[in-house]
Amino acid sequence: MKMKISLIGCGEVGRCYAEALAAAGHRMVDLCDERPTDALRVLAESLGAQVQTAPGAWLADADVVISAVFGGVALDVAHRALPLMTPGAIYADFTTANPAHMASAAAEAATHNVRLVDVAITGGISMTRHKTPLLCAGIGAEDIRTLLASVGAPIKAVGARAGDAATLKLLRSIFTKGVEALAVECLVAAEKKDLRHTLYDVLSDVDQTPLPTFLEACVRSHVVHAKRRLVEVQEAKRQLRLDDLEPLVLDGVEALFQRTTDALTADTAPVDNTIEGSLTWLRHQAESPRPPA
Repeated sequence: MKMKISLIGCGEVGRCYAEALAAAGHRMVDLCDERPTDALRVLAESLGAQVQTAPGAWLADADVVISAVFGGVALDVAHRALPLMTPGAIYADFTTANPAHMASAAAEAATHNVRLVDVAITGGISMTRHKTPLLCAGIGAEDIRTLLASVGAPIKAVGARAGDAATLKLLRSIFTKGVEALAVECLVAAEKKDLRHTLYDVLSDVDQTPLPTFLEACVRSHVVHAKRRLVEVQEAKRQLRLDDLEPLVLDGVEALFQRTTDALTADTAPVDNTIEGSLTWLRHQAESPRPPA
């Protein structure tokens, strides 16, 4: 089914999807930007779209409104746009916005009978363009998944709550950026010792375990062996310093293991060693107020 689509925010992301959706046969009705450039006007003319500078009555013409503004203004733009849309239409927010703001906007959208979908971009648009992987969540997520799949975008619907896609993007970043930093620290040290390729062999057993199983085993064993492993972390830091390397990542690792060790020492009740019990206990430690410096 071909859709009528309007776009708010015509930066790199907005232009990318406007061009891809038009190429797939969807009709771009309006392109909105506070400061339209000559290049945007040329693009709009090539797509047969009107150029707008602010949300207005024109939003009622679209089946889908895509917001690709900066995350800091996403909630304000949603507040301005949602009352102007046709009931039953979809508001797809592609911004890197606060997940709580997504949920707030979704609640307002519901009062206007508009379906708000949170769309999270999990890669680099500048490199992979509309083929960049996406996550989407919210009422209407399946319709947005179908729409973007029509342009060949790899997109996964991850739930009916707007904000979940943005949260999952943030969680993914915690994991991937943490692994990236750890890889830098570890491989620099291995290369300095001329042991990088041997290290790959030593770590090959990690490849044999599915990632969710490996992560949950790490968490469950952490609350049992944190005290002993803290000593290992401290020894690893010492070795890096002996090699004239600065252990930035291991500083944070040591702090986390120290927090767990201190809590285990103070807590007289044993930790429920299921994954749920371990995470509940660890969450309590992470949420506990820090003592004054």
